[in-house]
Amino acid sequence: MRKLVPLVVDALLVILFCAIGRRSHDEAVLTGLLKTVWPFAIGLAIGWVVAVAVAGRVKGDVDGIALWPTGVLVWLATLCGGMLLRVISGQGTAFSFIIVAACVLALFLLGWRTAFRAIN
Repeated sequence: MRKLVPLVVDALLVILFCAIGRRSHDEAVLTGLLKTVWPFAIGLAIGWVVAVAVAGRVKGDVDGIALWPTGVLVWLATLCGGMLLRVISGQGTAFSFIIVAACVLALFLLGWRTAFRAIN
C-alpha cells in the first residue's frame, strides 16, 4: 500500500494541473475535467511503467519518491504522452501551452519529491 502513495500523489497533482488550467481559461472545471485529464493520466501511467522497468533493471525495486529516475521519467512521460495524445485527439497544443505544462508539471511532479527529500 505504501508504494502506491507516490502514484496517488502524482495522479492528484495531474488532476489539479488540469483543473487549474480549465479554471484559468474560464472553462467548466467539473464537466470537462475528464476530457482534459485523460491524455495526461495515460502519460502518467506510461511514465510509471517505464520508471518501474528502469528501476527494476538498475536497483531491483522502484523508489516512487526518488527524483531520479522515477520523478524525471514520470514527468517527461506525463508531459510528452499527454501532448501527443492531445494532438491525436484534436485538442490544443499551442507552443505556449507546452511550455506552461512543462513548467507546472515539473513543479508538481518533481517539486513534491524534492520537498519530501528536503524535509526527511
